[in-house]
Amino acid sequence: MGKVNRLVEAYVLITATIGKVRQVARELQRIKGVKEVRVVTGPYDIIVFVEAKSLDILSSTVVEDIHKVKGVVDTNTAIVVEI
Repeated sequence: MGKVNRLVEAYVLITATIGKVRQVARELQRIKGVKEVRVVTGPYDIIVFVEAKSLDILSSTVVEDIHKVKGVVDTNTAIVVEI
């Protein structure tokens, strides 16, 4: 049986500028590959669920798209793994 091509999935935990959380969340929803955006309480302000066809595309989405959203201060990416 051949290997099944699966999407790479990740949760990106985001710290946003104080007072800009709502604006940042709206902007994140426009990024290709972003499937869900949630504003949360705790050490992070926003959690984003991202799907990509490869790890390279996922990395580009985080570094080239999410990091460039005005008001994103910091990110922590957790890639989903199968166990």
